[in-house]
Amino acid sequence: MRKKINLRTLLMGGLFTLSFFALILRTFWIQYVDSAEIMAKAKDTWERSDAINPKRGDIVDRNGQLLAYHGKAYTVIARLKPYPNDQKNQNYVIDKEETAAKLAPILNMSQEKILERLSKDLTQVELRPGGWKIPKEKAEKVKALNLPGIGLYEESRRYYPYGAFASHAIGYTNLEGEARMGIERMLDDQLKGEKGSFTFKTDRRGNQLPDGVESYKPAKDGNKVVLTIDHQIQNYIEDALNEATAKYKMEGVSVVVSDPHTGQILGMGNRPTFNPNSPTDIKSFFNPVIGANFEPGSTFKIATLAAAIEEKQFNPNATYMSGIYTKIKGQPIRDHNQGRGWGLITYKEGVKRSSNVAFVRLGYDMLGKEKLFSYLTKFGFGQKTGIDLPGEARGSFNPNRKYYPRDIASITFGQGVSVTAIQQVAAVGAIANGGKLMKPYIVKEIRDAKTDKVIQEHKPQMVRRVVSEETAKQTRDLLGAVVNEKNGTGQPFALPGYQVAGKTGTAQVAENGRYVAGKYINSFIGFAPKDNPKLLIYVVVNQPHIDNPSAGGKIIAAPIFKSVMERSLHYLKLSPDKTDRKTVEVVTNESVVMPELGGETVESGKQLLAQAGLKGQVLGKGKTIVGQYPKATTPLTKGTPVYMLTSKEGVQMPDLRGKTLREVMELASLLDMQVPIFKGEGYVVSQSIQPGTVIKKGDKLTVTLAPKSVTPTPVPEEESKSEKNGKTERKAEN
Repeated sequence: MRKKINLRTLLMGGLFTLSFFALILRTFWIQYVDSAEIMAKAKDTWERSDAINPKRGDIVDRNGQLLAYHGKAYTVIARLKPYPNDQKNQNYVIDKEETAAKLAPILNMSQEKILERLSKDLTQVELRPGGWKIPKEKAEKVKALNLPGIGLYEESRRYYPYGAFASHAIGYTNLEGEARMGIERMLDDQLKGEKGSFTFKTDRRGNQLPDGVESYKPAKDGNKVVLTIDHQIQNYIEDALNEATAKYKMEGVSVVVSDPHTGQILGMGNRPTFNPNSPTDIKSFFNPVIGANFEPGSTFKIATLAAAIEEKQFNPNATYMSGIYTKIKGQPIRDHNQGRGWGLITYKEGVKRSSNVAFVRLGYDMLGKEKLFSYLTKFGFGQKTGIDLPGEARGSFNPNRKYYPRDIASITFGQGVSVTAIQQVAAVGAIANGGKLMKPYIVKEIRDAKTDKVIQEHKPQMVRRVVSEETAKQTRDLLGAVVNEKNGTGQPFALPGYQVAGKTGTAQVAENGRYVAGKYINSFIGFAPKDNPKLLIYVVVNQPHIDNPSAGGKIIAAPIFKSVMERSLHYLKLSPDKTDRKTVEVVTNESVVMPELGGETVESGKQLLAQAGLKGQVLGKGKTIVGQYPKATTPLTKGTPVYMLTSKEGVQMPDLRGKTLREVMELASLLDMQVPIFKGEGYVVSQSIQPGTVIKKGDKLTVTLAPKSVTPTPVPEEESKSEKNGKTERKAEN
């Protein structure tokens, strides 16, 4: 019996000892081996960390005009059933059909699509895509319906106050905040900023405990990007493109405006275009100005001409027989008038008439392949310009590949070689500025988000000298003759009072190695004033759908070029005569230039406007004009409403009906109002602040826009409130 008791005691003691050592071992293991993992799990239970999103940096034009900004947005949510732990809260969607019917017109979604979302077996859903990150005015409409179970939560998104405005250059971000094209994508690292974090202790339900903050790292907002684009010049581009596409159908059209002395891009526009405020509707990330390869036609002759002059192979008074060139095997090369030519003419006359034969003789016979290709390379063809935009192409020119004799001859007049529009702008810019190839750029500077100090400045950069100043001047003079003298193909692009120099181009479109009858790319590249160019403009019209598509240059490109050039020159105060800055300059019988009113008395301002046949509305109660809209030197049609600001106090809201969104934006800036919220597209039909209401700095304004056909236009009272290989002969080239 005693032995059994001792054995039992021994066993129990052994078990106790083993348990004791196991406990010590486990404690040691937890404390020294598993401690990090256990602490991490514990932290997950009682500690939470939230990300703090930074504000994406603004994009502004060269004068600080806001082009893209970060703002509040709202997402529509639908609670479909009570929360499991909150059965008493009955605020959920009850009548799904009625809810869908009322939300559909506001969210631009079909009732069926909304009903599909509302029928999901979930506690809560977002009404995407139409109800995702909507602007405030839409959110207020949803809220006003007071529908059971329908709510809103605040987010943020990117806004573009001018809509379809330099869209391909600025680019856009999608609703997830991802940069997709243009400057938004190119400078995403500068614009997006750095995320912050906020860590705090919570109770078992995840609620923050009082004084439970453990760490806080603030977000760093994105930097501001200042573009070289001039808002006003871009406005002229958009207006001209809108007018052209309203009149004529075409596959596309592009316009680029640059300062040839610096390489700065002052404006860039394309059609078709898109509204970056509706990112779900955007189908293409392609910018034709920098990404499209196309045959340039006769605008390419500028490079051949300059090379021949530089090599002293061009004698303007020497003669040749125009019409047909037959020295190369195969199909003869013909002038653009079906090879009839103009008989025995001088080379200067050949340049004016855009004779293909003249340029084959200059480039192929006199220069030869090596020298011709050397100059084309110097002009930047076959290379990316390095412009600060994504997606740039390089064209098809390659001096190292094998070209047949006819290929070389065709290249002299812009056939069988492809280029990009931005290459053309840079190359012809070298002629305009005295012979220097400048690197084109669109970003002027980057400023710190907090201090607004310049942290990165982009300056003009000369790539190389291409030709001498004398050669550039002689080329400019010849291009001036193309536009301003008899028989010049560029005569439709002439501007009264200004010396424009430039060159037309008409190129057939090649498909599968052959040129397609009736499909043309028409273009014009020109600069003004000829002897001291301030602006260079390139207009490219892709496949116009008109009776005579080869005439798309004079029919479509000419009005675009002239409108943008003339308005821009006036805006830059480069008037065609030497009139005093206070004198109203009459442009046509129906057009005038807005006078400078700053510093004038109200009475004096009225007199200046009366001289121009304009009526003005006085804003404020002062006696001296401190601001005006439109700005001085803006070309106007007689009868255009004009506003004279005399003080920032006691200003009454003007009637905005009939105005464009851009006009509203500029007026709001003049009156120190917030960036207006807008609905629709076209012209103002209603405004949230009624005309005559006294406004103050920072007031919020919402305007509704609609097509012009339904828009009343008020007039303010004075004091009231591929490459071709010689397979098919080219037809037109001028």
